[in-house]
Amino acid sequence: MFELLRSGPRSVGDLAAALPVSRPAVSQHLRVLESAGLVTHRREGTRHLYELEQTGVAELRTWVNGFWDEALARFKTAAEAKGGSK
Repeated sequence: MFELLRSGPRSVGDLAAALPVSRPAVSQHLRVLESAGLVTHRREGTRHLYELEQTGVAELRTWVNGFWDEALARFKTAAEAKGGSK
């Protein structure tokens, strides 16, 4: 869904047509993503258009980068400890 939204705003129907899940499932996922601050939506007539929320996505990226930095540091420490015991 994120990959599809990278190209710009999309309706629920457009997203559902491109994914192997139902429209209700797409709507449910979008509600969760919106509540997490990762997407926003606006109405155009009867359609709801969803798009990525750049601030929320940037915050997620910062968190993921920090997560991997920490995980890799722990892995390095464990590998060095194991290598030093030989």
